[in-house]
Amino acid sequence: MKKVSFTFLGILVVVSSVLVIRTARFTSRQLQVAPAQAIAVDRDGAAKRLAEAIRFQTVSFQDPAEPSVKEFDRLHAFFTISFPRLHQQLSKETINAHSLLYMWKGKEARLKPILLMGHMDVVPVESATEKHWTRPPFSGEIAEGYIWGRGTMDDKVGVLGILEAVEYLLNVDFQPQRTIYLAFGHDEEIGGANGAGKIAALLRGRGVELEFVLDEGMNIVDGVIPGLAAPAALIGIAEKGYLSLELSVETAGGHSSIPPAETAIGIVSRSLQRLEAAPFPARLSGPTRRMLEFLGPEMAWAKRLALANLWLFDPLVRKQLAASPLTNAAIRTTLAPTLFHAGVKENVLPTQASAVVNLRILPGDTIAGATAHVRATIDDPRVKIIPLPVRMEPSAVSDIEAASFSVIHRTIRQTVPEALVAPALLVAATDSRHYAGLTKNIYRFLPITLRPEDASRYHGIDERISLEDYARCVRFYAQLIRNSNR
Repeated sequence: MKKVSFTFLGILVVVSSVLVIRTARFTSRQLQVAPAQAIAVDRDGAAKRLAEAIRFQTVSFQDPAEPSVKEFDRLHAFFTISFPRLHQQLSKETINAHSLLYMWKGKEARLKPILLMGHMDVVPVESATEKHWTRPPFSGEIAEGYIWGRGTMDDKVGVLGILEAVEYLLNVDFQPQRTIYLAFGHDEEIGGANGAGKIAALLRGRGVELEFVLDEGMNIVDGVIPGLAAPAALIGIAEKGYLSLELSVETAGGHSSIPPAETAIGIVSRSLQRLEAAPFPARLSGPTRRMLEFLGPEMAWAKRLALANLWLFDPLVRKQLAASPLTNAAIRTTLAPTLFHAGVKENVLPTQASAVVNLRILPGDTIAGATAHVRATIDDPRVKIIPLPVRMEPSAVSDIEAASFSVIHRTIRQTVPEALVAPALLVAATDSRHYAGLTKNIYRFLPITLRPEDASRYHGIDERISLEDYARCVRFYAQLIRNSNR
């Protein structure tokens, strides 16, 4: 008995020593940077220009029969008037009628160009929700320290922020060493094939190889990551895949007064219930694991110990991340019902019912595997499962050891000094995936602050950006251009 106790005590001492040593070696990954040269942003002027851009209703409708052609034309004309030096000194091409590609030629042809990008289109506003907006969704009102309206977060803020930064640099006679492309798509919200897809194909046809691409995507999150007191500026080094599946059932229908044991609506509803009760497995891997490696050393001792020793605490960390929708999406393939169609009258049993589920696929999973999971979980041959046309595998993971990642890291530390920087997984999809053939270095970051209560503003009610956040966006892009040309 005594021998067993001594053996157990010895194991405990060894394990404890391993935990302490690994935690002690779990040190900061944050870059120490010198202060940047001051960038004098015209905060009020920039805010007014973004507000004006919000008023152009450049909406991407799911139904292509509802175009916003004239709104895009008006927005393009507004750019020309608002950024005169940029339009005098940069070359400009209109791609596929509505997307824009600018080129700022650098002094050194041997240096690979960089590409800064965003999209000009926005999602529609549901008419039933308009009364719940604090300010009208396309008003572009400036009030209470914010610019309000659709596009202030996704993603006219990025487009205008880049344009403002370039105009500023031109006004102070900055000349880049490497060529800089600015690419603004018009259909990102419906897949981007006709905007970013066409721009990328054009550049590929010209033999362009890019040093890196920076798109919208992740933000500065504050109060979102458990155990982290400071804000975290997250750079998306990969994005999840995209898949929508239609689930449909056909039955005999009939009069509602003599319903069968199972109806079309009931069968589809039960399928959705089964899917929600059987989520995809969670795992700490790839970009999310890299994020914890960057942020863990900045946490209190107990959290540091757990994150430095995921070989032991992985289940506990996964459980904690799974507790919040914002962090749960970073550790698993997710599934959400988004559409349901059935019925024509309250006393008629529909002969057909259908629903659409949208999946965001974790790197390491595949479309085929996700579809198989859905089919096996529903386990009902009466339910037809059909993939919708827009589908994308998860992106490749960009290298955090690349010089271009360090440039973005350094720029954030100079323009958002209070924030910690970390690579991360973008749970949504962006236009950046269309440029995968032009560079291995694709990053996704927009320096606006996102608190837990702000997550629903993306594609939701009361989309807005603070005046300070927007001025910081302009400074960030200007400093990034400077840092990329040293």
